[in-house]
Amino acid sequence: MSELKKESPTSPPPKTDQETSKSPTSQLPKADQETSESPTSPPPKVQLHSNSDIVNDIVFWRKKQLNVGILVAATATWIVMDVYQYSFITVLSWVAIALLSCLFFWGCIHRFLQKEAPDLSELEISEETAKAHAGLVRRRAEDGLRLMFHVGSEREWFVFVGVAASLYLLSLAAKHLDFVTLCFIGIWGAMTVPVIYVKNEKKIREFEGSARMRWRRLKFQIVTSKIAGKQQEVKEKRTK
Repeated sequence: MSELKKESPTSPPPKTDQETSKSPTSQLPKADQETSESPTSPPPKVQLHSNSDIVNDIVFWRKKQLNVGILVAATATWIVMDVYQYSFITVLSWVAIALLSCLFFWGCIHRFLQKEAPDLSELEISEETAKAHAGLVRRRAEDGLRLMFHVGSEREWFVFVGVAASLYLLSLAAKHLDFVTLCFIGIWGAMTVPVIYVKNEKKIREFEGSARMRWRRLKFQIVTSKIAGKQQEVKEKRTK
């Protein structure tokens, strides 16, 4: 008994030939086991950028080349239509002629080099894209109608007064400025004001807080002066 070696109780017993034949997947590599366990694994999802993300990228100058292109196009359109007094149809015709000329020369060069017509089968608008843009237009129209009814019927009177005053100021500006100039100013304002606000947000908030404090002090002084005037009038009446 002393010559016998003590076997550890936790050591697993050796596998027999029958047990190894029952598990054929144990001899497969890991990659084959994973593919055999999940044969119908879903493909990875592709995240598409929504229209709101594109607008935020344009407004906050995350795509500088696109921003510069929009500003250059807006400035050139305003100069051509407002400074040189060309009509919209004339400018649109010139742009169409330029695009057709570029496409014509591109097709000629493509046929000359490759000796075949260019493949235009991919130039199409898919049904999903058309439905997505139609749904976006419908949602924007519904949001505008809801906002109009909320301002007119449900919200407080000062919101209604503010909206009416803004529209009145817009009508006054439209008397002195044409539609192209208003669009030009709107594009430049929409692409410059948010960036300036984000960069100088701390200073703007500090200035806003100080302006509010000054306005409260001014109101307090006006109210106290009125109360003091009334008290003085009452005293004068009593003395008489």
